[in-house]
Amino acid sequence: MTNHDAENIKYLFEPASLAIIGASRDKNKIGHAVLQNIIAGGYTGKIYPVNPSGGEIEGIPVFRSILGIDDTIDMVCITIPAELVYNTIVQCAEKKVKHAIIITSGFSEIGNFEEEKKIADYARSKGMRILGPNVFGVYSSQVCLNATFVSGDIPSGHLAMITQSGALGLTLIGQASVENIGLSAIVSVGNKSDIDESDLLTYLCDHVTTRIILMYIEGVRDGEKFIQAVRKTTRKKPVVVIKSGRSEKGARAAASHTGSLAGSDEVFDDVIRQCGALRAESTKEAFNWAMILAGNPLPKGGNTVIITNGGGAGVMATDACEKYGVSLYDDPQNLKSVFSPVIPTFGSTKNPIDITGQAAAVDYTKAFDAALADDNIHTVFGIYCESALSPSVDLGTIIEKNFLKYKSRGKLIVFSLFGGQQTADYVVSAKKRGVPVSDDVYDTASSLGAMYRYKEYLESHSDSDNISDTILDRASITAIVAAARKNDRFFLLAHEAQKIMDIAGIPIPRSIQAQTIKGAVEAAVTIGYPVVMKVVSKDIIHKSDVGGIALNLENEGEVVDAYGVILRNCKAHIPHALIDGVDISEMVKPGTELIVGARIDQTFGPMIMIGLGGIYVEVMKDVSFRSLPVNAGDISSMIKELRSYPLLLGVRGEKMKDVAAVVNVVTILGAILRHCQGISDIEINPLVVYEQGDGVRAVDIRIILTKNEKR
Repeated sequence: MTNHDAENIKYLFEPASLAIIGASRDKNKIGHAVLQNIIAGGYTGKIYPVNPSGGEIEGIPVFRSILGIDDTIDMVCITIPAELVYNTIVQCAEKKVKHAIIITSGFSEIGNFEEEKKIADYARSKGMRILGPNVFGVYSSQVCLNATFVSGDIPSGHLAMITQSGALGLTLIGQASVENIGLSAIVSVGNKSDIDESDLLTYLCDHVTTRIILMYIEGVRDGEKFIQAVRKTTRKKPVVVIKSGRSEKGARAAASHTGSLAGSDEVFDDVIRQCGALRAESTKEAFNWAMILAGNPLPKGGNTVIITNGGGAGVMATDACEKYGVSLYDDPQNLKSVFSPVIPTFGSTKNPIDITGQAAAVDYTKAFDAALADDNIHTVFGIYCESALSPSVDLGTIIEKNFLKYKSRGKLIVFSLFGGQQTADYVVSAKKRGVPVSDDVYDTASSLGAMYRYKEYLESHSDSDNISDTILDRASITAIVAAARKNDRFFLLAHEAQKIMDIAGIPIPRSIQAQTIKGAVEAAVTIGYPVVMKVVSKDIIHKSDVGGIALNLENEGEVVDAYGVILRNCKAHIPHALIDGVDISEMVKPGTELIVGARIDQTFGPMIMIGLGGIYVEVMKDVSFRSLPVNAGDISSMIKELRSYPLLLGVRGEKMKDVAAVVNVVTILGAILRHCQGISDIEINPLVVYEQGDGVRAVDIRIILTKNEKR
C-alpha cells in the first residue's frame, strides 16, 4: 500500500459525502435498506441517492446518474445488478470518486473472475479503491455511518470488526449487540478484489476510538503485506483473529520436508502468534477475549490468585489456568501472610485460596481487598458458588463493587459464577455492563490466557527491530546457485549444498565424492571409519526413499557392498537417473536430531522452520514456523513451542544441549534465504545437536532452487 492509499483509506470510514447507486423505494430491496440505515444512523455527511427513475426517496432528491451530482463524492455504495456494475464504475471514476463499495454479488464467488478483475483493474488505474464485491457494507461510528443492510441499530463502542464472510459478519453484529459490546467500525471485505484486511488495518491501527480489533478471515492472499499490517497494529492494540479452514493442507507435493510440513493453517497459526495477534477458536471465545481486553487493564505481572468459596470449583479453575497458560502465584509464606487474617482457620491459604462455603459478601470483600493491597499479586480470579450464606442478591456487592475498586487501582480481577437462574441472569446483565464475568472457569481462564499472551508479546517485542541476521559471502553462494541453474538443475547436489554450508559457517561432516568403488574405498580410508555413503544424482532428491543411503559402514568390504546395493536400488526405482557417483562422509556421533529449514512460502514469503528431525519428521510433525525477518526472541520462542523441547534441556541425566548453536544455524539459514537470490528451500535434516558448548553438525542438506527469479 502506498502512502497515498494509506491516507485515502480514511475516506472509506469518514466520507464527507456519499452516493447510493441503486437506491430504491422498494423496501424489499437492498438499495432501500442501505439508504434507510444511512439516514436512520444519523450520518453527518451529504447523501445522494442515485436511480434512473429520479424523484425522491425518504424525502431526499434522487439523481438519475452520479454524473449529475454537482458535488465531490468520497464514497459510493453500489447495489445494482452485476452486469451494470462495470459501466457504473467507469462513471464513478470520471466523477473522481475515492471509494466504491460494491455490495452487489455475482462475481468471483460464482466463478465470474474476469468481470471482477476488469472492474478492480480499471478502478485502480483511475485512482479509485474498491471494497468487495459481495459485501454487506461499512459501519463507522466516527461519522455515524451505517452504510450496510444490517437490520436494527448498531451500538457504538470500541470494538472494530473486519469480516470476510458477510453472513457471519451480520451474525457477529447481532452477537455484539446481545453482549452489549459497542462497535467503532465494521467492514465486510467480501471477495477482496482490491481492498483487503491489511488495508483496513492501516486505518484502524491509529483510530483512537478503536481499542480492539476482531477479524474473521478465510484466507490471506498477500501474506507479507498482512504480516506487516498486523505487526504494526498489535503494537498499539489487541487483534483477535478467527480463521476458518484449519483442516485444509497445503504443499503436499513439495520437494522438501519443510514444504510438505508447511500446511497453510500450521504456518498461519505460527505467523499470527509471531505478529502478536490472538487466534480464537470460536466467536464465543473471541467475544469473551474482546470484552476483557477492551475494558480492563493488562496484568502488571504474571502472578494470578484464585479466590473461591468452593473447593471443587477452585480445582477446576486451577486445571483451566494450566490449560491456558495462566501462572498461579505460588509463594506459600506470602499467601499465608496475606490471607490468614481474612479467612477462617479451616480455610486454605494455598492457591487457590478457599474462603470456605460459609463465606458471605463481606468475606469476599476482605479477601479481595487483601489481594488488592499486595503488590506480589497481579491478577485475581474470583469464583462465586451460590449458597445460603452468599445468596445471589449479594452479587452486586461481591462482584461489581470489587470490580470497580480494582479497576480504579489499575489491577485486574475476573469472575466465574455458579448458581441458579438468578445467578445466570446476573451473569448476562453484568456482562452487558462490562464486568468480566462468565458461568464457566474455562471461559474465564481462556480470556486470562489471551491477556497474558498479549502482555508477553508486548514485553518481548519492545526491541523488535533488532533483527537476527548474519554476514554472508553472498557472491560465492550465488555463484554456486548460478552454476546449477546453468546446468538446468533446480536443486543442488550434495557437495554443492555442503559447500554453501561451509561458506556460511555451519559445521558439516567431512565428505569426499567418489565415482568408482576404488575411489569410495580410498575416500573412506581418508575420512576414517565408520562412514556414510549417499548417492549423487541430479535426478534423485529423496535419497532415502530409493535406497540411496547406507549408514555406519565399518570397513572396506561394507563400502564395496554398499556401493553396489545403492546403485542397484537407485536404478530399480528411477531407471533413467544419471548417477554421478557417491558421497562418502564421516559418521557423526549421536546427538539430538532436529530438522531446520527456510523456504519461500507461496502466501507468507520467506519463512524459517524448526522441529524434531530424523526419519520420523513427517510422522511426528513436531514443527514450528516463523516469518522472516526474525529476532533472536522469535527463534527461541519457536524452539520452546516444540513438544520435543525438553530433549534439548536434557532428560534422564543428560546435559543441556547447545541451543545457542541451533539459534545460530536458523539465523544463518534465514539470512541465506533473504539475501541470496535463486533459493526457494533450504533444509538440514538431521541437524545433530550436542551438549552445550559442543555445537551442532548439519548431516544432510537439501537446497531447492527457484524456478522463477521474482519473489
